[in-house]
Amino acid sequence: MGVFSYEDEATSVIPPARLFKSFVLDADNLIPKVAPQHFTGAENIEGNGGPGTIKKITFAEGLEFKYMKHKVEEIDHANFKYCYSIIEGGPLGHTLEKISYEIKMVAAPHGGSILKITSKYHTKGDASINEEEINAGKEKAAGLFKAVEAYLLAHPDTYCN
Repeated sequence: MGVFSYEDEATSVIPPARLFKSFVLDADNLIPKVAPQHFTGAENIEGNGGPGTIKKITFAEGLEFKYMKHKVEEIDHANFKYCYSIIEGGPLGHTLEKISYEIKMVAAPHGGSILKITSKYHTKGDASINEEEINAGKEKAAGLFKAVEAYLLAHPDTYCN
């Protein structure tokens, strides 16, 4: 098995606490609301939402993937850090064992947030990584993030407490 790592950053005008609360803690409710053309729902199939929980995310009809399962590895509320792994379905295909993500939201110097994202692709055997598929996945994730950000900007009183 090979492991290929990628690091990325994104910025947002939303403060880290509010972004973490919406994009991580309430993602199961918010994401199908802001991107119904991509996601129809999410459910915990094992666990209570904390580390060890396995979630099933269902994609909208007509998309390339039907579902994916991800396992929550870590939720650090104090440092706005979330780690999870896609363990079944979705983009894993025949070449990937799992994809692990670490997302950390830190305060930007002039307000807002910087998202620091580390992705680790664990391949099966000697399989190689398709860079085009990786970049397409990053673009989809960036679009989803921008949809959440737009929702938060349009609803300034949500996820503030």
